[in-house]
Amino acid sequence: MVRAAVLPEVGAPLQLTDIELPDPGPGRVRVRLAAAGVCHSDLSLSNGTMRVPVPAVLGHEGAGTVVSVGEGVADIAPGDPVVLNWAPSCGHCHACSLGEVWLCANALNGAADVYARSAAGVDLHPGLNVAAFAEETVVPASCLLPLPEGVPLTDAALLGCAVLTGYGAVHHSAKVRPGETVAVFGVGGVGLAALQAARIAGAARIIAVDVSLEKEELARNAGATDYVVASENTAREIRGLTGKQGVDVAVECVGRATTIRTAWDSTRRGGRTTVVGIGGKDQQVTFNALEIFHWGRTLSGCVYGNSDPAQDLPVLADHIRSGRLDLGALVTERIALDGIPAAFENMLAGKGGRALIVF
Repeated sequence: MVRAAVLPEVGAPLQLTDIELPDPGPGRVRVRLAAAGVCHSDLSLSNGTMRVPVPAVLGHEGAGTVVSVGEGVADIAPGDPVVLNWAPSCGHCHACSLGEVWLCANALNGAADVYARSAAGVDLHPGLNVAAFAEETVVPASCLLPLPEGVPLTDAALLGCAVLTGYGAVHHSAKVRPGETVAVFGVGGVGLAALQAARIAGAARIIAVDVSLEKEELARNAGATDYVVASENTAREIRGLTGKQGVDVAVECVGRATTIRTAWDSTRRGGRTTVVGIGGKDQQVTFNALEIFHWGRTLSGCVYGNSDPAQDLPVLADHIRSGRLDLGALVTERIALDGIPAAFENMLAGKGGRALIVF
């Protein structure tokens, strides 16, 4: 038996309970978690904004050590440090054939599987494939990435979502170039990673935007040169900081219609607006045909940072070892499993960066 945080049904509180994991079958691996990040996507799954089979163990951002492997597993052995990859690409669907592995049509097929049972014998699903809100988990070998040397195992959990997403949004989706101006909307875990990524990319001016004045120090430590407290005048303030032009790139990490619209309005003519935040179907964003023509801006969605984790993880590790990327700067709270509900409440209140469960 291992301890886990179980979502019994959509909208219900998480239940901290014992669950029973099977021995890893063919192609599967058992991992002891060192840490797991509490992501806004987990909140969205728990409240029904995103769908998930229930009951489920959520958590998709984690790192740990291999305990045992099933038949046919190669290149992974007990004792290996690994990062969980919640969206493994199949390699043969249409998106994968185009090299767009972040859009793999089969990446989340495993989320519908039964991977464990509760102490009462109830079947449990792995939320977003990897079920990281538990002391241990059993996952397909394809859901694991070897942890590069020189990266602390506990902080490496953040590589599984926040860092790949924030870094990828800047480098892969928006393709920020040296000397450009960037605005990042939302200073949570992904937003803080995006700010660091903009600094690494050589952005000349990096403007952080958030509803909370308390996050200014966090943002500036991550690389922000300016800080704007969100209001109805945000777009005007950003244009004032950029010679009345607007930023070259806006990265929206919130997923709300008003924030997406403000990010668009803050972008210069011909600039790029990248939407990373996951919003509900009720969040409707409107544009008129004339402004789309006149402004000549690009508006794009961004899934998992448009990243290929196997290719990007070694690059991120090099940034970490060199000191350019600071994983610890994303973490504002280290908690136990029973701290997840409070972490969700802090997200809803717009407080803090990333909460990290440390086992």
